[in-house]
Amino acid sequence: MKKQIMDALAAVKEDLVKFTQDLVRIKSYSGQEEEIIRFIAEKMNALGYDEVLIDAMGNVLGRIGNGEKVIMFDSHVDTVEVKDGDKWEVPPFSGEIVDGKLYGRGSVDMKSGAAASIYAGALAKSLGLDAGKTILVSCTVFEEDCDGENLKHLFRECKLRPDYFITCEPSDNKIVTGHKGKAQISIKTRGISAHGSAPEKGKNAIYEMAEIIQRVEKTNEALMGMDGPRRTLVMSRISSVSVSLNAVPSECEVYLDRRMVVGETEETIRTEMDKIIEGKNAIWEIGTIARKSWTGMEICYEPFHLAWEIDLNHELSRACIQAYNERFGSEPGYDYWDFSTNAVTTVSMGIPTIGFGPGVYKLAHCRNENCEVDKIVDACSFYTMVIHKL
Repeated sequence: MKKQIMDALAAVKEDLVKFTQDLVRIKSYSGQEEEIIRFIAEKMNALGYDEVLIDAMGNVLGRIGNGEKVIMFDSHVDTVEVKDGDKWEVPPFSGEIVDGKLYGRGSVDMKSGAAASIYAGALAKSLGLDAGKTILVSCTVFEEDCDGENLKHLFRECKLRPDYFITCEPSDNKIVTGHKGKAQISIKTRGISAHGSAPEKGKNAIYEMAEIIQRVEKTNEALMGMDGPRRTLVMSRISSVSVSLNAVPSECEVYLDRRMVVGETEETIRTEMDKIIEGKNAIWEIGTIARKSWTGMEICYEPFHLAWEIDLNHELSRACIQAYNERFGSEPGYDYWDFSTNAVTTVSMGIPTIGFGPGVYKLAHCRNENCEVDKIVDACSFYTMVIHKL
């Protein structure tokens, strides 16, 4: 089957690369993905997908085949913003290829993976690999702020539950067995407002927060000193509320980012946060985020997800390893992501999940973001081979 896949891929390689360039050229910041979603839907139809739909949130889903075994590939197509475009060596929305690398915002995170999976579905159909299977390829929105909420809605609206899920997040074409968990937490302290000329009549909420800030720093130091995979706690934002700049603040809020490892639970976080605010006039809660998709749908996101890892002996893992061996003639490399992905939804549903995608993820969100073109083509062939092996 390798020869058939490679021959079929060779015939569309130039189109695949051009399509990836086109995706990079379309600016698609979170909440502004309409143009790219409609462009992808048009491409899926042109490639012969059996069904293409855009759901109420604005995600696009392509289907090939109608068999009992359901295999799904997912990529988000929103990106973070570019605020330093004049400092890029290659313009961030040019989609230019320089020295074999495709440059631009989203080239790594994660339009290259999206393009590779879209073409893999089409290749699978042309080679008859969809027999007895349903191949789903989704391109989802607002992942950067609300990872997993897109798939939650897509699954609910379309009544989907795939048997296998591959997230095409960048892994430099290594097999990724899981990623860390995430808890984003808000801590608020309360004070009493008073005029700045008479602070003794009030209670300063910022001062009430001061010791909590020190506790957060010490907690992170302790976490990072623990054996095993690294746990972290970062304070990423601080703000206060007062009636004027001449008044004692009545409220202070900090926002925390906690990265969790396998085995840590909701109780782990609850105990940790309770200790951090102990004895202070403070409360903590999961830092719920409210957003609106390009279709106008309201999104309410609660950023709390446990870490996960798939066993290498799982059927999905074995299929990916076999696909890699057959396609590349060597053993795969493996990785484990520090960041969170849409896979939080499938893992929470008990759906077998694994990661694989082109691009070095450390280049995501960075100036001069770029992805090796050959890795995009290789990922497409790998995805096609995985469909064959499953």
